[in-house]
Amino acid sequence: MSILVDKNTRIVVQGLTGEAGSVHGNGMLEYGSTVVAGVTPGKGGTSWESKKGVKVPVFNTVEEAVAKTEANASVVFVPGVAAADSVMEAAAAGLPLVVCITEGISIMDEVRLRAFLKQAKTRMIGPNCPGLITPGQTKLGIMPGHIHKPGDIGVVSRSGTLTYEAAWQLSALGYGQSTAVGIGGDPVQGTDFIDILELFNRDAATRAIVMIGEIGGTMEEEAAEFIRKNVKKPVVAFIGGQTAPPGKRMGHAGAIIQGGKGTAAAKYEALRAAGVTCVQSPADIGRAMKERLEGKAA
Repeated sequence: MSILVDKNTRIVVQGLTGEAGSVHGNGMLEYGSTVVAGVTPGKGGTSWESKKGVKVPVFNTVEEAVAKTEANASVVFVPGVAAADSVMEAAAAGLPLVVCITEGISIMDEVRLRAFLKQAKTRMIGPNCPGLITPGQTKLGIMPGHIHKPGDIGVVSRSGTLTYEAAWQLSALGYGQSTAVGIGGDPVQGTDFIDILELFNRDAATRAIVMIGEIGGTMEEEAAEFIRKNVKKPVVAFIGGQTAPPGKRMGHAGAIIQGGKGTAAAKYEALRAAGVTCVQSPADIGRAMKERLEGKAA
């Protein structure tokens, strides 16, 4: 069992013929993902060819692509000014899952998009995220597939780079991942920690969870309360941006301490109170999980 994506996921890549879409379309195909269509307005009726000679049909709209290929998920590599509309187009076409890789979407567009998705039956991962992967089955996004190994540790993270770091450490220690999800670093997201924690908590194939947060907002504190009340599986957490001064943005648009809220200390305090094993350095994520699973850590 896996959450959200598996070997039956049929992917339409919005922006496949652009530079980013082409690079990562190749990467998904090389991993073994089933990419069935591309969407680029004005290029309908043409095809895109991968480095290994796989030809993928290109359509003008997501609706056409879904009708012709039975796609059930989308990955968005569309520039920021058009990305929100692209996600809404995919949702209007009835796709249950849209992964928005695009960064640089305006806050107003993100708020508009979130309001739209509340009325749709579509889950969006992102924006400004690396995507998600069920190792050995499929990936929708930009993560390096070779560092991920099939296993039973769920990973959820606001940071793309630290998602890779956690996966690499776990794989090196012999602990593969059930699914790894990068939820994105923007202030307004389609899917938050609680959404993914709930899925991992219900998933029989996930026995433990790595959660990687950042300064800014209160998502981690809310997740800690959810863990305290609901999650019985071991959780290891790291919070990025511990040394960032208030008012200074750290990397992501959402990683900023404002009004005294969103500090790493407050997040760690809430997580520890919920029984989560916390580490101060990302280099310790794998070790902490190993110790937790072997009963050597609280």
